[in-house]
Amino acid sequence: MTSDPLDSFIADCRACAAGHGEAADCVAAIAPKMLDLLRGDRAFLKPAHFRSDPDQYARNLIYASDDGDISLYALVWLPGQWTPVHDHGSWGVVGVVEGVLEERNVIRIDDHHDRNSGIGLARGGMILLGEGTVTTFVPNPDHIHLTGVPADRPRAVSLHLYGRMMSSFHIYDVEAGTRRLVDVAHNES
Repeated sequence: MTSDPLDSFIADCRACAAGHGEAADCVAAIAPKMLDLLRGDRAFLKPAHFRSDPDQYARNLIYASDDGDISLYALVWLPGQWTPVHDHGSWGVVGVVEGVLEERNVIRIDDHHDRNSGIGLARGGMILLGEGTVTTFVPNPDHIHLTGVPADRPRAVSLHLYGRMMSSFHIYDVEAGTRRLVDVAHNES
């Protein structure tokens, strides 16, 4: 009897998170597991995980641990949908199920990472993540970016595993040099 791929993935990720004190070590251990999940049986992805929203990208909750230490979402990006410039305040592992996801990095160029104003930001590089690719990020310094799909590309679907319940994050106003913590909603599966 084979185990459910999602249950195995979550158990492995929880063990990795518990066994690695450093975020970089944690995501290095989990990234190959995300790749295996993407390459394996995707029957764990239900129609509810592919729900989209015509007004903004959709966050469809797949799993949240009772203790809030891990959460997994399927994000659905219709053409032209983008996040605001944001950070996560957590480590994360992202795998692309379908399409091409674009990530535009933003670099914090001031030395006061605990401030919410007077923030210096500069454009960084860009990453194109195609189907089957995996990327990771760690906090401290915060991984600041915007992610989405340009209007001339088809829909993308990605899996986002976070080292906490991702119910809030900082969004940045690049022009004003400020950030604020916002609550983010998700669809229950």
